Amino acid sequence: MKPYASVMLAAVLASCLLGGCGGFVDGRAGGTPEPDRYYLSIGTTLIGELPPKNNEVEKSIEAYTHTDLQIQWIPMSAYDDKLRLMIASGELPKLIKLGYAPAYISTLRAGQFWEIGPLLKDYPHLSALDRQYYTNISVDGKIFGVPILRDLGRAVIQYRKDWFDRLGLKVPVTLEDWYWVVRAMTLDDPDGNGKQDTYGMVLEKRYNQDVSSILTRISVSQGGPNKWMVQNGRFTPEFMTPPFFETMKLFRRLYQENLINSDFAVVDTNETAKLYDSGRAGIQITGGNAQTWLDKLGKAVGGAQVDVAPLAGPGGIRLPGEPGNAGFYAIPKETVKTLGEVKRILSFLDQLLEPPMQTVIAKGVEHRHWSDQGDYTVVLDRTLDLKEVKPYRDMLPFLGEDQSPIKPNLQPELYRKNLQIGRENQSHIVENPALNLESVTYTERGKELETIITDAGTKFIMGLLDEEGWKAELAKWRQAGGDRMIREYEEANSRSVK
Repeated sequence: MKPYASVMLAAVLASCLLGGCGGFVDGRAGGTPEPDRYYLSIGTTLIGELPPKNNEVEKSIEAYTHTDLQIQWIPMSAYDDKLRLMIASGELPKLIKLGYAPAYISTLRAGQFWEIGPLLKDYPHLSALDRQYYTNISVDGKIFGVPILRDLGRAVIQYRKDWFDRLGLKVPVTLEDWYWVVRAMTLDDPDGNGKQDTYGMVLEKRYNQDVSSILTRISVSQGGPNKWMVQNGRFTPEFMTPPFFETMKLFRRLYQENLINSDFAVVDTNETAKLYDSGRAGIQITGGNAQTWLDKLGKAVGGAQVDVAPLAGPGGIRLPGEPGNAGFYAIPKETVKTLGEVKRILSFLDQLLEPPMQTVIAKGVEHRHWSDQGDYTVVLDRTLDLKEVKPYRDMLPFLGEDQSPIKPNLQPELYRKNLQIGRENQSHIVENPALNLESVTYTERGKELETIITDAGTKFIMGLLDEEGWKAELAKWRQAGGDRMIREYEEANSRSVK
């Protein structure tokens, strides 16, 4: 068992006496479990630094929920590959983060995970979530997981304000603006060190995938659709529309002129984050927190300034709507054998949405990570918050400041500005019309079809395909099942509007 300080043990016992403890007991190989503590293994993504072992945040969660947590943190860049191996081998933890992607939808349909929809009514906090959050992760109308909540419109532009001021730049609006801004911050020595050692923008290998695709975000800002365009009931994928192709041409131009990193097709998120955090890159479109970037940047670059702006194009603010989650937690039948144990895990997730746990997830532990100032709280050490609190804030269900009943943190102006743009984004969202539609082809062959397009896009940007070659890849996509998927979406959409 993990070592616990006597004060934490006392807190656990007191909590049991006051709130009651479940009778679920599970041990680890070679160890004896504490009475009334439930052993819960969790597999999830790691964004940023690995939190220290046996840290105060995790211990607080364990004490409140009467659990003994074993969290397997997997870097985001390796997560899908690792998870596929775990599913294939049957070596899954009791609670695992899944994404709404073809491979995972197939496993849900195959009955490898527990359906929890009918059980949610018994959990006051889980059942109180907006039903749309569950709808956006449902499969054939069934709910298999609890979403890791996110805002529906998160994309914002974050940039080095000191670089912009030094070079006389403005936030880009048109594709031509994007070219000149990235060019200037790469070639015109924005940090003033006399060296050509910066990039305006860097890309990582998932640059054209999922809801965070920078191609989709810029294309939408220029008037393009969010993944799919629907006109008179006819579906067209985004990559067959002019705004998307023009956006690809922008990145082709940047690549040919060495204005973006040449290794973008293979480098992972952690590596590109290091370039931004060390002061070597100047602009990004992200759903994250600009203050977090500034906090990290401030350690490497004295006097660095960061600002944030809405994602806008010639027609004004326009951004892709997201599904309202960063994945969801599902319970595998291979690991969790009984309905009683499923209910124990749902109780744990429900407890995480209670105010005391939302406070810990959002802020950490009082007197270590934050202090109470009456009407608000303050962060005591932003570096410690990044190391010990943010990993849990990123991976556990968290309602966010607008929905949470907890006392607000007193935040810097940049944080508040970022938050306000996020609120205003809600009225400028472009929805994905296929988000909740069923397609057998997407489930069975979606990953293969996606790979055809993502690989072709990379080759086009790198100059390995010309326009005719790109069109040939589109034809290949259509023949491999793309046309069938289009028909299925059109039929599903027709049924949904009747």
